[in-house]
Amino acid sequence: MFFFIKKMPIVLILVTSIFALAVAYISQYGFGFEPCVLCYYQRIPYFAVIVLSLLSLSIRMADHRNIQICIGLIFFISAFLAFYHFGVEQFWWSGSESCSQIQTLPKNFIEFQEKLLTKMPKRCDEVEWTLFGLSMSVYNIIASSVLGLFSIFSGRLATPHS
Repeated sequence: MFFFIKKMPIVLILVTSIFALAVAYISQYGFGFEPCVLCYYQRIPYFAVIVLSLLSLSIRMADHRNIQICIGLIFFISAFLAFYHFGVEQFWWSGSESCSQIQTLPKNFIEFQEKLLTKMPKRCDEVEWTLFGLSMSVYNIIASSVLGLFSIFSGRLATPHS
């Protein structure tokens, strides 16, 4: 019981990260929402947090505070990526080339056929779904910021030998 109480912040971080990725994948495969390139990039920090959380739970260490602070920084990177995506959605700035779908004209008939058969990636400035007028990137900004603050504060408040 004492082990679980000491590891509670890491367990909560792990569960919420798994939940966030589950929502992304259920939205994609269950509801057919096609993610753009930036949507895929926003998943990477959650995978990193899951790996670090599992390492923290499985490795016997005297001090887990540094891992929690590192996880908090990863969540702030996630919030920055989500904010960048939100800015692209709002046309505050343009996304990368992979977001814009700018294509060159085919030079011959074979290139034309290949372009017809190739599925175009979704544009990053097209909002596929909103709830209360907010896109998934806004919810990711909120979730990542809250989880980042929670990770850092719980890491700083933990006793050195927890």
